[in-house]
Amino acid sequence: MRLSSFVGACALVLGVPALASAQGQKFAYVNSAAILQSAPGRTEAEAQFDKDMTSMRAAVQKLSDSLNTLQEVYAKEEVSLSPAAKEARLKTLREKQAAYQERVQKLQEQAQAREAELMQPIMDNVRKVLDDIRAEGGFAFIFDVAAGSLIVSADKNLDITDRVVSKLRLAAPRAAAKPAPAGPASAPAGLNTKKPPTA
Repeated sequence: MRLSSFVGACALVLGVPALASAQGQKFAYVNSAAILQSAPGRTEAEAQFDKDMTSMRAAVQKLSDSLNTLQEVYAKEEVSLSPAAKEARLKTLREKQAAYQERVQKLQEQAQAREAELMQPIMDNVRKVLDDIRAEGGFAFIFDVAAGSLIVSADKNLDITDRVVSKLRLAAPRAAAKPAPAGPASAPAGLNTKKPPTA
């Protein structure tokens, strides 16, 4: 059953390009993992994320150390405690463990939100470049062959990953450049004033 499902999925994926190709449409593919690995700003975003996580890791470590200390003290004193004192200590330990787990979960959520915030401009830039290349190349679709893709085989000539990475790198300095002054600028006579295609 699994094999037939896999074959059916492959036929569906391979059937779509065949149908569209018959209509004269073009296709290409990229490896999004390779693009993100080389995307301008990724290294800086990762460095900023690591820097931001330093205080969060310190907070988690402090909570963990405090909890471990309480557990160690309880383990040493357990034999000498009365049943009521033992129950009170165990209740305190359970409350501290629950507070620790809740705090760690909140910190993880903050870390995920911060990572998404740092990556959003990079992802937006990648999306823009992909849209531009798709429009310039007249591609109907650009598929992603990164992990989880249903495409099992493809013509290497249709791989535009390097083209996307190159365009991302070319666009990076322009994105950081100062905006042009407002108003039309006159060009010397004889020069081509046609604007270059935007990245």
